Amino acid sequence: MKQAISTQQAPAAIGPYSQAVEANGMIFVSGQLPINPATGEFAEGGMKELTRQSLINIKNILAEAGLTMENVVKTCVFLADMEDFAEMNEVYSTFFTGTAPARSAVAVKTLPKGARVEIECIAVR
Repeated sequence: MKQAISTQQAPAAIGPYSQAVEANGMIFVSGQLPINPATGEFAEGGMKELTRQSLINIKNILAEAGLTMENVVKTCVFLADMEDFAEMNEVYSTFFTGTAPARSAVAVKTLPKGARVEIECIAVR
């Protein structure tokens, strides 16, 4: 069985998908754009602020499931420009203490809504 996880503390899905889905103790968080759920707009600032917002959205979705960033075992970071990697990585590292999750980071041609970053993850109970 699978169960959708949803919170108003992260942007609503902009298509036919869930913010996250739990199945067999694994939580699959959909890619999070750097959208501030209070305004519906991208976070103001550069790559650091955008990365921070995407990760805050993930953190809030996980909190709705009763989890923290410590439960994350895998992330995938999508960047519109690999030149942003160092700034993304600087902020990303502050969200994970102890054993860091496995991660992929790739540059893509475009992201939804013209975003510069999108981050998804898998967490376990």
